Amino acid sequence: MGWTADDIPDLSGRRAIVTGANSGLGYHTALQLARHGATVVMACRSAERGQEAYDRVMAAVPKGDVTLAPLDLADLSSVRAFAARQDGPLDVLVNNAGVMAIPRRSTADGFEMQFGTNHLGHFALTGLLLPALLAAGAPRVVTVASAVGYLGRLRFDDLQGERRYNKWSAYAQSKFANLVFAKELDRRVEALTSMASHPGYAATNLQTAGPKMSGRKLEEKGAEVVSAVIGQSAASGALPSLYAATAPVVRGGAVYGPRIAQYRGAPARVFAPPAAGKPELGRRLWKVSEDLTGVTYDLPAN
Repeated sequence: MGWTADDIPDLSGRRAIVTGANSGLGYHTALQLARHGATVVMACRSAERGQEAYDRVMAAVPKGDVTLAPLDLADLSSVRAFAARQDGPLDVLVNNAGVMAIPRRSTADGFEMQFGTNHLGHFALTGLLLPALLAAGAPRVVTVASAVGYLGRLRFDDLQGERRYNKWSAYAQSKFANLVFAKELDRRVEALTSMASHPGYAATNLQTAGPKMSGRKLEEKGAEVVSAVIGQSAASGALPSLYAATAPVVRGGAVYGPRIAQYRGAPARVFAPPAAGKPELGRRLWKVSEDLTGVTYDLPAN
């Protein structure tokens, strides 16, 4: 059967933040962390959906130490406000929230929505939370990518899709950036362990969000059918993130996903696209991300 949520060790005394915890992978990640004793912050954009998810977690884990906090990764002022409210060491940060294959939209700061939310928002959040992470004993950062990211590339001459925009290419770019960022963070900050994860094909609301925004009812229905037929559950899709966040033996810079063709099944270390690990690409993305977000990492001296 392989590794399951039952294999998560006791997390008492450890503190975790999960972005996008109101549904899908984020919800199940937060639920299992709380179920195994961690203090969990559920960071959610929607207050209403966040409250509903929080209530469900507390119903499942009545004695859980869980809080709900507002966070909109598409607004850097919200990211800064969220980080400023956090207090104490942070053992685990799961950069989970994201948007997928949506019509072209802009964030509050003028970035293309998918690149701005999926990568730049999490880049800024991680940097702002770095002091809290370094105050913990063995901190981990898990950035949730996608198998679609394996097909992506960074178009530095048009990162925001201003000249040419395709919703799937933009999504692939943002998720490839997640892979590059996870590797580069691990390379730069020796005091923490940074990894990427991906869920394979999981049936979550991401599958239908883009068609809904476009008003494409047939495409939305098709996504629902495909998810029902071939997708694994959101609970199963969350296992690679949970493995990376909690398993005793993991490797920094690695990618964890479903072991059966990176499509479904128990989590394991999986093949990563070699381009994502190129130091020169990591350095370039890092510099661009600092320039765009205004967030620089306060790195400890070597």
